[in-house]
Amino acid sequence: MEKFLTVDDLKVHFPTQDGVVKATDGLSFGLERGQTLGIVGESGSGKSVSSSAILGLHRGTSARVTGEIRLDGTDLLTLTEDEMRAMRGKDVAMIFQDPLSAMHPYYSVGNQIAEAYRVHHDAGKKETRKRVIEMLELVGIPQPDRRIDDYPHQFSGGMRQRAMIAMALINDPKLVIADEPTTALDVTVQAQILDLLQKLQREFNTAIILITHDLGVVAEMADDVLVMYAGRAVEYGPTKDILTHPQMPYTWGLLSSVPSLVADVDQKLVPIPGAPPSLLNPPPGCPFHPRCAHKDKVPGDLCFTVLPELLPGDRGEGHLKRCHLTEPEAIYQEEVVKS
Repeated sequence: MEKFLTVDDLKVHFPTQDGVVKATDGLSFGLERGQTLGIVGESGSGKSVSSSAILGLHRGTSARVTGEIRLDGTDLLTLTEDEMRAMRGKDVAMIFQDPLSAMHPYYSVGNQIAEAYRVHHDAGKKETRKRVIEMLELVGIPQPDRRIDDYPHQFSGGMRQRAMIAMALINDPKLVIADEPTTALDVTVQAQILDLLQKLQREFNTAIILITHDLGVVAEMADDVLVMYAGRAVEYGPTKDILTHPQMPYTWGLLSSVPSLVADVDQKLVPIPGAPPSLLNPPPGCPFHPRCAHKDKVPGDLCFTVLPELLPGDRGEGHLKRCHLTEPEAIYQEEVVKS
């Protein structure tokens, strides 16, 4: 059966004077109601670009978007702008990365949340204001009947993030895309925001796409994980499998870069060498091979000439990996975990 959200062979390309930037190149994944998909990867890997395509935010730009994005059976890429605008905010909403820049400084917080509600409801001022106060209270804003008239600069970082969540959820959307919802927040506020998202997900059975660099957040929140590199999925599967039995060297690098609470305090982190490739001129073959420490374990020149397919790993069909290594589990345990 088709999942609630199905993304199939999504490509988002940006023509430039120097060539075509393939920000997302053949991405596929699915998500059910009430589930959370964590999307991880370095900056520039295509996480936000692909999620923006779901909301149709590339319309009116030079971007070339192809493939299929089906939400509850409707292909979003075939909708007219008016049809997409009717769904945006009502069926699918987004919590943007920086709430201070995402919110307009000249309008009160309550006014901006109210606008998101009035677009999809024929409601009067009293009803709208009551609904906004309810949402501000739901997301934990103190004295919501007073703070509704404050401006974004009068809110703390955590409160602005809560206000953005209220704006995204005021129409009870079926799908919420949270783009780095805990960036620049202290750990206490971060925990409160994550608890809030989980609470609201349980209440509204919302599907959540969580874009983050924090693998700790992924471990706590996500049911499945999609690891992206150079615009493609390089590993995809249940969170437990990805975090405990990763089978792609790039995922190994991400996990090795995370500090451990039980490790020796003098132990150094193991960074991934080099930098992400240019999406304008990516390297041939596996795009990770210039940074991969295990390419010598693949016979011949496969890593340098052939792009590996996204195929089932050793953990089963639900776990997919894009790598030429034939015994990644053994290599990971012997050379990464034990080292």
